[in-house]
Amino acid sequence: MAILDFEKPLYEIEEKIQELKEISESSGMDVTEQIETFEKQAKEYKKELYANLTPAQRLQIARHPDRPSFLDYVKLITTDFIELHGDREGTDDRAIIGGIAKIDGQSVVIIGTQKGKTTKENLIYNFGMPQPQGYRKALRLFYHANKFKMPIITLIDTPGAYPGMKAEETAQGTAIAVNLREMAKMEVPIIAVITGEGCSGGALGLAVADKVFMLEHSYYTVISPEGCASILWRDASKADIAAEALKITSEDLLKLEVIDGIIKEPLGGAHCDYEAIGKNLKNTVMESIKELEKINPDKLKENRYNKFRKMGVFCQ
Repeated sequence: MAILDFEKPLYEIEEKIQELKEISESSGMDVTEQIETFEKQAKEYKKELYANLTPAQRLQIARHPDRPSFLDYVKLITTDFIELHGDREGTDDRAIIGGIAKIDGQSVVIIGTQKGKTTKENLIYNFGMPQPQGYRKALRLFYHANKFKMPIITLIDTPGAYPGMKAEETAQGTAIAVNLREMAKMEVPIIAVITGEGCSGGALGLAVADKVFMLEHSYYTVISPEGCASILWRDASKADIAAEALKITSEDLLKLEVIDGIIKEPLGGAHCDYEAIGKNLKNTVMESIKELEKINPDKLKENRYNKFRKMGVFCQ
């Protein structure tokens, strides 16, 4: 597993524990007391470390190469998943994947951005950066869900929509804007979860939802901290300062009422325990579906509209 910079002191302690265990096994020496002392020290340090993370450190966890991807979550929380391909205009953008599935017997349409864990996979999934065709595919699935009265679940982990010339030539901005408009008009419950990176319109194109949640160590922002630093200071190395100023963490965004809740991650991050994060995500999604299905479709749309209209309004 990849070790992040700020985690190195913790892993040094764990390496020392492993060394003592090996010495004990090879020499027969009793070092139980020393091992217990180091294990207690490591446990306390780990709790303190992850309870006081800076926004920049959260950023590193959100981008961890072993963090669960969309397809991992599909396996963890759904059954009977059937992927639905293509935008019906000739392209199947692999950065966005979606289909129909069941969660505890509840039929849903589940859609998400997909990243790879290897260079080969990232090339297949375009590093989780969708093109217009991907947003059009998602829109087709939104319509499908609305027609057959199935709740929509979106799982978002993207550094942003693909910024290349090809995407601009095929109307990237329009594709995202249409999704924003049409998601606002859906008559079925929509639950969006930021599972890792949630950057700019690339994330928002799947996140106009009745309930928006973030995993504890994910981030959600109008621009990446590196992009912000490059614009404000002409220096991407000042991303740590930008991350603090942008208020990108789940706690900050909950206070600002941009999101509706935080999904707790296992100690160390979602990549440390797939089963635990899958269980937490599934419970949150199912509770939200049960709550939202009680609301009249017209009222659901009205609430969704008002939810997004009030964002960014501050009283002096």
